[in-house]
Amino acid sequence: MTELRTLKVALLGCGNVGAQVARILIDDAGTLAPRTGARLELVGIAVRNLDAEREVDLPRELFTTDGETLVKDADLVIELMGGIEPARSLILSAIQNGASVVTGNKALLAADGPALYEEADKAGVELSYEAAVAGAIPILRPIRDSLSGDRITRVLGIVNGTTNFILDQMDSTGAQFADALAEAQRLGYAEADPTADVEGHDAAAKAAILASLSFHTRFDLEHVYCEGITRVSAADIAAAKEAGFVIKLLAIAEKIGNGDGSEGVSVRVHPTLLPREHPLAAVRGAFNAVFIEAENAGELMFYGQGAGGTPTASAVLGDLVSAARRIVLGGPGRIESTTGHVPALPIDAAITSYYIGLDVADQPGVLAKIAQLFAEHGVSIEIMRQTIHRDADSNVESAELRIVTHRASEAALAATVEAVKGLDVINSVTSVLRVEGA
Repeated sequence: MTELRTLKVALLGCGNVGAQVARILIDDAGTLAPRTGARLELVGIAVRNLDAEREVDLPRELFTTDGETLVKDADLVIELMGGIEPARSLILSAIQNGASVVTGNKALLAADGPALYEEADKAGVELSYEAAVAGAIPILRPIRDSLSGDRITRVLGIVNGTTNFILDQMDSTGAQFADALAEAQRLGYAEADPTADVEGHDAAAKAAILASLSFHTRFDLEHVYCEGITRVSAADIAAAKEAGFVIKLLAIAEKIGNGDGSEGVSVRVHPTLLPREHPLAAVRGAFNAVFIEAENAGELMFYGQGAGGTPTASAVLGDLVSAARRIVLGGPGRIESTTGHVPALPIDAAITSYYIGLDVADQPGVLAKIAQLFAEHGVSIEIMRQTIHRDADSNVESAELRIVTHRASEAALAATVEAVKGLDVINSVTSVLRVEGA
């Protein structure tokens, strides 16, 4: 029997995911070897604090604070530190020393991915990052490999479990945003500082990665329009529910024609109304899902756990085994297929529908005035619902209007909303949300 070679694996970071990766590498070494064609030896784990408590009991001699030395002697490097530095410098050092790298660092990839991909291409090594988007869901490899012969036209993704849990709680229990967030924090779905999740920044980083792979053009965070869920109210959720919709924070990347034969890509993250019969509407709790539309494959959906130590470790190990097999079999690393130059479009160019809530005076002619204004701006109304309210103290009646438009350019819809605010019969615009899948 041929003796298997040994590949040295360096791990950077030992948090929730890193600890599970280390455990699997140690416990499952015997089963990973035949799949890889080599023994994967975990030679060290770089951490900031040697004495920090770990979720998994790991050999203390593996730990070091010297990540720079560790990566220089490794065949494979797994980066799970997060953040920009020192992760970026350590990844570059590993690549320049001939190691293939597996990372789950979506913030770094969204901010500086093109430079890292270029360095990996020059060194002939792989830079893999399946764990950077949607945890355990195998979504990046299918986009990069299985759909590489097709043309993807649109990607819709629930890629942040924290916000999906919060919105699901608001939808199922009627809770206010603050109460749903507190419950997410109690259960460990949300951090003590949830800003990156609830303001949409985490989803925006993932949207940039999805767009880059789907449209073979390198997009970064500055190309992503981002809007979080902090302004979504219980009243918005209830009104959407009554109209047959559910509100989700979606990462959207879609190809849009410019009218002159050219195309661009709109990449955006924002709260979105989906019809309850849409497949993404059924994604509950902290789960993630990505819905893809392609010219030949049609509609595809990938669903699963989007976070957590063990599920995300599964994605990391998948990339690690793939990279190790490439080393064993020989040949260059996989080159990024971001060779296109499709321009990123501003949010004004997006084509969408709007859901608009209005508090209006209850008097004759109001509906006609609003409908005329929409028509003047080239925006067609699909649904209009009116509810009458009477103030108990003043005995004055007002009406609440809920309008769903047909699809139009974001610029036309935004201009319409601004014009509506100027009507003397409008007390206030209570909500403006985008609609997809209707």
